[in-house]
Amino acid sequence: MKSMDETRLAEEIVSVLQPAAVRSCTSERDVIRYAVRGKLLKLRSIILDRDALRRLLKDAAAAVKIEYLKRDLLRSAGIRSEYRYPRPGVVRRRNQPEMVLATIRR
Repeated sequence: MKSMDETRLAEEIVSVLQPAAVRSCTSERDVIRYAVRGKLLKLRSIILDRDALRRLLKDAAAAVKIEYLKRDLLRSAGIRSEYRYPRPGVVRRRNQPEMVLATIRR
């Protein structure tokens, strides 16, 4: 996984969909976007966060997680209109400060 960059990883993940249905959009600094077209697919866009892909490349279990992402994308193609990695709820939880629980004594 060390010889791969986030762009190639993104291409590998979206390769599970039909190549004619997926088109790369203009690259942005923080995300990689793909437009999806297909009559049988509800999915219209794929947005992959570059930082999350870099972290994934450095992960010890990267191969397993990449296979999971491929299956998840394929499963989501007929259900959701937009696929994001990481999912917005996960990003929010990670960026929130930890709450300190205090006990109140009376």
